[in-house]
Amino acid sequence: MAVISEETIALVEGVAAEAQRIETPCGDGTLVWRVWGSGPPLVLLHGGYGSWSHWVRNVIPLSRRFTVIACDMPGLGESATPPEPWTADGLAAIVVAGLDIVLPKGVAPHLAGFSFGGVIGGVVAAQLGDRLKAFTVVGSNGLGLERQPTPLEKVKPDASEEEEFATHRYNLNQLMIHDPAKIDELALYLQKTNHARARMRSRRFSRSGALIEALPKIKARLDGIWGERDATAYPHVEDRRRLLQGVQPGARFTIVPGAGHWVQFEAAAAFNRIITEYATS
Repeated sequence: MAVISEETIALVEGVAAEAQRIETPCGDGTLVWRVWGSGPPLVLLHGGYGSWSHWVRNVIPLSRRFTVIACDMPGLGESATPPEPWTADGLAAIVVAGLDIVLPKGVAPHLAGFSFGGVIGGVVAAQLGDRLKAFTVVGSNGLGLERQPTPLEKVKPDASEEEEFATHRYNLNQLMIHDPAKIDELALYLQKTNHARARMRSRRFSRSGALIEALPKIKARLDGIWGERDATAYPHVEDRRRLLQGVQPGARFTIVPGAGHWVQFEAAAAFNRIITEYATS
């Protein structure tokens, strides 16, 4: 595949166009937020080397029940690069300050964080304290648990477009999507676009213990959603359930059959159903 169709580009741009765009401070620039729909607030934090578009298959369906709020995390997507040193506490503080502006006063949101967004999201959840209803961890590391290696390839500077897409396809299959047949044009377009804009080197946060350190400080209810074949966790997904329920015995935990790390994209219908159940009960 050497060319992305106009239909795929229009799909992503169309979803973005349906949102209200809000900017809040981030270093010398702004953190970019998008808000869809109405109802109880559901805040979504995306993964590493990503943007709000990690949720492109989720925000419109979920906006029928919720006010869906998604930012481009600091140093990713359209958001400004945060000031150094880059720490989980510092990145979380930028997100929390933004939520203080974006959220209606006195309304406690449901927060969901995917991968890197879950690691930083755990610190966000701890900083929010009583101002948070619930926190759902989606396929995150930063838990001090055994993690499977995910060998990735770098896009060569002199790569042709076809070679570039071949590298992105390989990396998506290694890390993000379990079923190669589901690595479609949309997934490739998002991977290429998000990777090109990433300035925050986020993988080190997922290798840290930032999330496991934050979990005992969170006052809100905890939940978890993992793909059964999450490349970073398989075959140790049940260890994630035991850890979350060790912190909070009532934590709900759902494993989505056959899905990989990017569970909300690969199994969007199942994910949307699960997160809706979590956020409405």
